[in-house]
Amino acid sequence: MNIAFFILGLLFLIKGAGYLVDGASSIARRFHVSDLAIGLTVVAFGTSLPELSVNILSSIRGNADIAIGNVVGSNIANILLILGLSALVRPLSVSRGTVFKEIPLSLLAALLLGILASDHLIDNAPDSILSRSDGLTLLCFFLVFLSYSFSISKRVDNGKDLAPARVHGTRASILRIVGGLCAMILGGSWIVKGAVGIALAAGVSQSLVGLTIVAVGTSLPELATSVTAARMNKPEIAVGNVVGSNIFNIFFILGVTSLVSPLPFQTQNLEDVGVVILASFLLFLSLFVGKSHSLGRIKGALFLLLYAAYCARLAFRG
Repeated sequence: MNIAFFILGLLFLIKGAGYLVDGASSIARRFHVSDLAIGLTVVAFGTSLPELSVNILSSIRGNADIAIGNVVGSNIANILLILGLSALVRPLSVSRGTVFKEIPLSLLAALLLGILASDHLIDNAPDSILSRSDGLTLLCFFLVFLSYSFSISKRVDNGKDLAPARVHGTRASILRIVGGLCAMILGGSWIVKGAVGIALAAGVSQSLVGLTIVAVGTSLPELATSVTAARMNKPEIAVGNVVGSNIFNIFFILGVTSLVSPLPFQTQNLEDVGVVILASFLLFLSLFVGKSHSLGRIKGALFLLLYAAYCARLAFRG
């Protein structure tokens, strides 16, 4: 039953996010909002909605390990798994702006999370907690990121590939938004219930389930988007989707989640944050090794091997 709840919840969550993005994009188009602006806000936010839904419900229910593991695990999977698979499909050439601005910003997000969650190491505090004030700090950085996103939208001529093209009637759009939200709330609730049940039944930690099953499950929208973009030879969308999602996950999702309820960080949580920092740095470094500003198949295969090694480490850790 726990597995059934998890699978049904995942289906409802992803389908609900799709309907919500579709309805919101349709309404935005009716108000003549540009394609790129929709892509940088509604669509980018939409691929992170599964993580947001699961995190808020986990925080409310007191399952902090699932909330932390979901975001941290998703960021690791986004780089090592999703970009690794996308690079195997087609080598990804990245623009100078992505290399020197967006990717360093995702690295900054990971470093900031590591600092804010290291109260025990930095201040010799008895516990390490991502507090509500820390959440506000993350949200302030998120506002800076949004401002940057809108500033670069003025320098891009065409963003049609970033947003759904369909336009529905007002009533149909509202129904899609409401229906999508309801499906996401229900799906997120089932995922948390199923994940906790799986952890208890298997005798493993909720953190492990959050870092693996829940994290990969909620990252499926990013996986579909990046692999499809790679097949269509649109590397900027493939890489930008992952990098943008990682920034969203830390600055916005963890920011909102810690406002709902402060998140206690254990030593093993900090180890996983260290893996996010390392993966982000490796992504940046890999773009200067071999063919400049390109993520080729060999690098993609290396990323996948590193992800397999990380999962093996988690299994050993329990």
